[in-house]
Amino acid sequence: MRADLPVVLVPACNTTLGGHPFHVAGRKYVEAVRLAGALPLVVPRLVPGEVETALALCHGVLLTGSPSNVHPSHFDEPVQDPDLPLDSERDAWVLPLIRVALARGLPMLAICRGTQEVNVALGGSLHQAVQDVPGHRDHRADRSAPIDVQYGPSHEVVVQPGGRLEAIVGSGRLSVNSVHGQGVKRLADGLRVEATAPDGLVEAFSLPDAPGFNLCLQWHPEWLAERNPVSRRLFEAFGAAVRQYRDRVRGPLPAAA
Repeated sequence: MRADLPVVLVPACNTTLGGHPFHVAGRKYVEAVRLAGALPLVVPRLVPGEVETALALCHGVLLTGSPSNVHPSHFDEPVQDPDLPLDSERDAWVLPLIRVALARGLPMLAICRGTQEVNVALGGSLHQAVQDVPGHRDHRADRSAPIDVQYGPSHEVVVQPGGRLEAIVGSGRLSVNSVHGQGVKRLADGLRVEATAPDGLVEAFSLPDAPGFNLCLQWHPEWLAERNPVSRRLFEAFGAAVRQYRDRVRGPLPAAA
């Protein structure tokens, strides 16, 4: 193992397998961290007092997508559809971690549920079912389709000028996948829109006033990222920020012999 790899914290989700509780993280996110040139550290449910310790081990945070949704109680709404999966255990420690990590300046890249977590953690709200909101399209994938179709291109997003996303991928439009039911309802104060869908739904945002790199994406750039030039640029930018944070805050690690 290379001694100079920066470390990226990847929060695990919670599920039950064979009647036993498990912590899980999608392999595609782990591989995306490696594509960024960093070492993925999948972190299980943390209890109070452990967040600071975990962040002290890391140089960046990747907030993953998940089959589960953020619990609506975090934006003062009741659950609309009790059949949809929730992960209150992940909410309980990841939402506070987001606030601490952003304030500290740790580079952060958020994807799908992770993007929704950032908005909620900073005081925003979510549409629990975007497809039921007048004027919005159905952003969910066809679950009966093959996985490569589900994660294939679905619609364009318009990149907003002058932002972090434009600096990485350029201006204009991007073709992205769409595999989500929830979406941004009210953007938290201080967040900047980086891209929107044709129906106006916020597809990317950032927190410009945070001291470190951060970018939140509603689509899934990790899907076959090594084959997608836009995804590669996104993860390369995240990896560069993680290495800069490591070198600035902790000092360069010794190179492997």
